[in-house]
Amino acid sequence: MKTIEVVAAVIKNNNKVFATRRGYGDFENMWEFPGGKVEAGESWEGALRREIMEELDVQIIIDQFLTTIEYDYPQFHLTMHCFLCTLGKGTLHLKEHNDSQWVTKETIDKLGWLPADLDIIELVKEII
Repeated sequence: MKTIEVVAAVIKNNNKVFATRRGYGDFENMWEFPGGKVEAGESWEGALRREIMEELDVQIIIDQFLTTIEYDYPQFHLTMHCFLCTLGKGTLHLKEHNDSQWVTKETIDKLGWLPADLDIIELVKEII
């Protein structure tokens, strides 16, 4: 089975985290933590900074590594490295997503999350 390696940003602001809704592909309209594929020769942190700039037009500060999620989708195996982040320079602007929300511990379960992202929700609740 093909493996895809990605990075994801859990962007925190006070007691909320930033969630984005996919605007394309097989999982269109499902919620996720923003990020994307790691390119050959790229560090996880470098990939995350690049992906967030490409998707959200903002710089992030990577505060700490959270966890790596391993998830088997029908067509591929996903390895997702998750980092706790805060916003840096710039203003959030959705380029690839069709919606976003700042969610709290009380509202995070109300979204229709991508299956792999569901695996980190309990950890995220502990952080916020």
